[in-house]
Amino acid sequence: MAVSSKVLMALAFLAKGHAEPEAPASVAFEQFLKDFGKEYGEEEKQTHLVAFEQNYNYISEENAKNHSYKLGLNEFSDMPLSEFKSTKFGLSGSPWGGLKSLGVHEASGAAIPTEVDWRQKNAVTPVKNQKACGACWAFSTTGALEGAWAIATGKLVALSEQQLVDCASKFGNNGCSGGLMDNAFKYEEQAEICTEESYPYKALTSTCKATNCTVGIAKGGVVGYKDVAEGDMEGLMEAVATKGPVSVAIEADQIAFQTYKSGVLTKACGEKLDHGVLIVGYGTEAGKDYWLVKNSWGPTWGEDGFIKIERGLPGPGECGIKEKASYPVVKEATPEIYF
Repeated sequence: MAVSSKVLMALAFLAKGHAEPEAPASVAFEQFLKDFGKEYGEEEKQTHLVAFEQNYNYISEENAKNHSYKLGLNEFSDMPLSEFKSTKFGLSGSPWGGLKSLGVHEASGAAIPTEVDWRQKNAVTPVKNQKACGACWAFSTTGALEGAWAIATGKLVALSEQQLVDCASKFGNNGCSGGLMDNAFKYEEQAEICTEESYPYKALTSTCKATNCTVGIAKGGVVGYKDVAEGDMEGLMEAVATKGPVSVAIEADQIAFQTYKSGVLTKACGEKLDHGVLIVGYGTEAGKDYWLVKNSWGPTWGEDGFIKIERGLPGPGECGIKEKASYPVVKEATPEIYF
């Protein structure tokens, strides 16, 4: 849903360095409620107004600093940060789940493209929305599998997150209460994988219904997964370029992430991993190297649901993006270089 032009004009006014907005936050809040179709009781409305004012002022102040990224209003702009943290994340469990993988992806030193965007190769489904359920891990998992299967077979099939939420608990996942992508890959290795259409997302944990769905990937189609060594930027770039979209964990519980709108996010989040997302490419914008990341908060957030996160920082990287990366290996042979 588009934000009202009146609200956008007010933020643009501040972004140019003006001392006062064209519209006060209280006025912008009323327009915001109309734009996003939100209704609250009086007490609840006041709580959301306070959160909106804080975010509105933060957006204005930060956009005036000429960062390489811009912040903006979205459907989460009236959420207190505590509520945002409790409903939009869901990464939990031991690192990599303690489950055996097919090994670690190591950079071969082969030449790879300077820019990659798997959306342009029909290997990325439209942005989805986890809603108020901590199932980010499931969305990251299906995104990686959708990409791997599309590259291997030429067929892009939207896969079911709800199947993972309902059926993967024996592998260390906890439905809407959190999970890990590698644990989910282990489930997918021994299961028939349902299409999203036949097993649609409900944003709640229920009983497993995988026996009554349309199969998107037959049992045995997923043969395992590979991890990328922590901090290995070259290995991660090569994995993205040659294998397809890669599941990663990041820290996303910062206000700059909540209000991100466009550009390359830099030095605005930490390394305490709490959210599963999907790297679908990389590139450079205005001199800033970035990872192109697909989120699961719907298309009204960020750049139509995507974010560019700074690439090239040492150690775990911006938002900890290099700490826990992995991708599935599917039965059909995947070309070493797809470009």
